[in-house]
Amino acid sequence: MAYLETFDVVVVGGGPSGATAANDLARQGRSVLMLDRAGRIKPCGGAIPPRLMRDFDIPDSLLCTKVRAAEIIAPSARSVDMPIMDGGFVGMVDRDVFDEWLRERAVLSGAERRSGTFTAFSRDEDGTAIIEYKPKAGTETKRVRARAVIGADGAVSGVAKQAVPQAGKIPYVFAYHEIIRMPEDATPQSKATCGVYYQGKFSPDFYAWIFPHGKTISVGTGTAHKGFSLRTAVEDLRAELGLDTVETVRREGAPLPLYPAKRWDNGRDVVLAGDAAGVVAPASGEGIYYAMLGGRLAGEAVQEFLLTGSAKALGLARKRFMKEHGKVFFVLSIMQKFWYKNDKRRERFVSMCKDKDVQRLTWESYMNKKLVRKDPLAHLKIFLKDTAHLLGLVSPTR
Repeated sequence: MAYLETFDVVVVGGGPSGATAANDLARQGRSVLMLDRAGRIKPCGGAIPPRLMRDFDIPDSLLCTKVRAAEIIAPSARSVDMPIMDGGFVGMVDRDVFDEWLRERAVLSGAERRSGTFTAFSRDEDGTAIIEYKPKAGTETKRVRARAVIGADGAVSGVAKQAVPQAGKIPYVFAYHEIIRMPEDATPQSKATCGVYYQGKFSPDFYAWIFPHGKTISVGTGTAHKGFSLRTAVEDLRAELGLDTVETVRREGAPLPLYPAKRWDNGRDVVLAGDAAGVVAPASGEGIYYAMLGGRLAGEAVQEFLLTGSAKALGLARKRFMKEHGKVFFVLSIMQKFWYKNDKRRERFVSMCKDKDVQRLTWESYMNKKLVRKDPLAHLKIFLKDTAHLLGLVSPTR
């Protein structure tokens, strides 16, 4: 058999998850190939919490803007303002710029980057994994060997399908957004406020959004209903907001997984990360922080596997992720299934967002990525109010 180039790790996918794993492993001296399908920009609102910036050394210069509040719009068109108190913020990034910065950082750390599309997973005569890919330039398929493989190739992961069939099926929301120019007459407040629309006409089971990005705006929506026209919903939302005549920069769509896969590794030499592992938060659709954490945990698991030779180490990525965030994903999944079911329930959900304790705990949990356990009285108050709404004891307009 012809000689094949061999790497310690081949990372399939150069998004936030794959780039983070490649960067971490390269910094530890591993030979890393990062295989990136160049030119693809994922449809994403682009929100990142302060904790992500701290944990992954992200500079302020990558932020397009800092959001200081959210406006939640109910089916009745009633709106609720949710300001972020005490100097908190939600950072907004452009995925084309942000993702490329992460990839370049991995290269500077020593990872080798190649542009191409993963095509097949196989094994050499000695059992070593072989990754086949089609380069962006050229038609000849290339092959490399890998002691370990990280599949960070998106929601419809080819690596997962071929190498980790035990991962099982993951529920999806299909997301679509349009990047448009920021209107010249936009107010400073609108440039620092996210709009979230819980209205069935824009999404029957998720939500629509308008997120400021400095010089541009992301206007999008998502749904698991295949018959629902996302493009039409975005057109209608833009028309309702008077943004239908604003220049459109680009349009993007893709499936978003909404719950972690049952298994992330093949018990031998492959582990999944990011969307391939299903780490997009239910209810919110937030994925960048969880993708980067998943990439870091996958990198740590692979490093331990390479050091010890024990394939059991690969299972640590999912185990550690679920220990820290499994409860949050479970709660958000239940919330989405119940509160997003119809406009009547969405109306009550928006009413709960008026509560100052709900707002404070929501923002604290989002910015720090931890369930807020302090202030048990506030949790009790929220539980009682939530129960009242569930039982219909409170008017949805209150």
